[in-house]
Amino acid sequence: MTTVRIPEDWPATEQQARAVQDELRGRVTFDEPGSPPGTGHVTGVDVAYDDERDVVAAAAVVLDASSLDVVAEATAVGRVSFPYVPGLLAFREIPAVLAALDALPCPPGLVVCDGYGLAHPRRFGLASHLGVLTGLPTIGVAKNPFTFTYDDPDTPRGSTSALLAGSEEVGRALRTRDGVKPVFVSVGHRVTLANACAHTLALTPEYRLPETTRRADALCRNALRETYSA
Repeated sequence: MTTVRIPEDWPATEQQARAVQDELRGRVTFDEPGSPPGTGHVTGVDVAYDDERDVVAAAAVVLDASSLDVVAEATAVGRVSFPYVPGLLAFREIPAVLAALDALPCPPGLVVCDGYGLAHPRRFGLASHLGVLTGLPTIGVAKNPFTFTYDDPDTPRGSTSALLAGSEEVGRALRTRDGVKPVFVSVGHRVTLANACAHTLALTPEYRLPETTRRADALCRNALRETYSA
């Protein structure tokens, strides 16, 4: 387990954080196709909080994209790096997530975030922020549509509908199980929306949520428990 150190120049105020978003948002790339689903590595990242102690634990779990077997995993624990502000949650999580990614013994490949990329009020959610900082291809797969609207996709697995901010498509509602509530997919960095949806389907052979998210969620929660179990 890695101990997280918050960078000295990390934003401390809402104004500073929004300025960073404005600066980095223009570096996001949406026109690279990304790797084909089922090839190489795919890595899930997630975080868990201990609000009483103001601590966050992050996990990164690398899967073989073909078999979905675990190839490697790493965790990092540290102080929460930013106050809770809607739209700026990435600033609470990224130092720990970066530390977990850096601790991996192999390249992560595509990174799947439990959250948003372009589907964000400022069009720069965690997946986009993480992608720009690392240069890695990233996507966001969220459990709910945030502030955006969508029509319910058709019942069969694989059905989609546009996730909309007004008339702008910021992602897609994707049915990963027949008749089960969809997940909400958005591009982070260096992947097209169609490919992001294809990867999400490849990562959901049995459950609504991607295996990357399920594994990373369990690992970061366990890391948080272990930190204070001694």
